[in-house]
Amino acid sequence: MSGSSTASRWGHHITGTALAILFLSPLLWSGFASLRTDTGFGLENYARLFTSDNGVRPHHVLNSVVVSALTVGATLFVATLGGYAFGRFRFPGRDVLFLLTLAILMVPYATILIALYVLLGWLGLEDSLIGLSLVLTMFQLPFSIFMMRNSFEAVPLELEEAARVDGCDTVGTLVRVMLPAVRPGLITVGLFAFLTSWSEFFAPLILLNSTDTFTTTLAVVNMRTASHGSIDYAALEAGVVFMALPCLVLFAFMQRSYVRGFTSGALKG
Repeated sequence: MSGSSTASRWGHHITGTALAILFLSPLLWSGFASLRTDTGFGLENYARLFTSDNGVRPHHVLNSVVVSALTVGATLFVATLGGYAFGRFRFPGRDVLFLLTLAILMVPYATILIALYVLLGWLGLEDSLIGLSLVLTMFQLPFSIFMMRNSFEAVPLELEEAARVDGCDTVGTLVRVMLPAVRPGLITVGLFAFLTSWSEFFAPLILLNSTDTFTTTLAVVNMRTASHGSIDYAALEAGVVFMALPCLVLFAFMQRSYVRGFTSGALKG
């Protein structure tokens, strides 16, 4: 029995290591290619990324930070309220409304970007970071509300009832008792919203027109052409690594809460 248990454990380790290498190999190759130059290895590709005429500028990075911050904030706010309502309150049509919210996931967002572009034009938000953030938030909400509903449902009802007995109203119970209890879910939702908004390319490509509002992804793609129409792959790889670093750092610091957020409600009942 001990031998089969050891073999099973080693099998899990080997499988996990193989999958990790498989998924990390493209990023490791990008890191290697971003440092490789004609004369050896160095940071020349990164210097060219930030100093070339059509390269990445500080305001491009700032635009990405602003879009990511607005998307994360709006997603957390709406998903928290929506998840709390779906998870704790009983009202007519609750299940139908929740299913309709999830049904948005079945709509390919690329098919409605043109309609959203026209809508943002009517609202005076075309070619704006706020408009882009609203669109990205809308695409994040179905999954985020689903996650937060599961997180709230995993919290024991007695905890909420004790807060009501102590005199907390609905808002007070949510802020003082429920939010600390669903912290892993909040981190998971926020991390997903950041990863999507930071690395999104297609939506900014359609919704942003001027270079002043370009995000980092658009700036990196915009500098892909070098002399005589050739593609500067080395600078592109440097851009890929630069954009991946914040995501890797955030995930490294939050991976424990991220995993807990995904398992919230899995053992409920």
